[in-house]
Amino acid sequence: MKVRCHIFISGRVQGVFFRAKTEELANFLKVGGWVRNTEDGRVEVLAEGEKEKIDELIKWLKKGPPLAKVTNLDVEWQEYKGEFKNFQIRYD
Repeated sequence: MKVRCHIFISGRVQGVFFRAKTEELANFLKVGGWVRNTEDGRVEVLAEGEKEKIDELIKWLKKGPPLAKVTNLDVEWQEYKGEFKNFQIRYD
């Protein structure tokens, strides 16, 4: 089953390679979407793919890379749209 989710990660998540490692894992899992920093210090992720792969990504996002300290993870499940061919870092 394919799913889509919009995720906000809070804590020490900027400047610790969070986006780069998220992009790397998502592409390895063949999950589509993007990751970006927000102005309020969080990291935002929009991901689409097989439910089991998204679940694996979310499990990793709860911890992040070694230098990160995740304090909160908000996940909003949405209807799958199939609009992404790969996963990338956004800078907007």
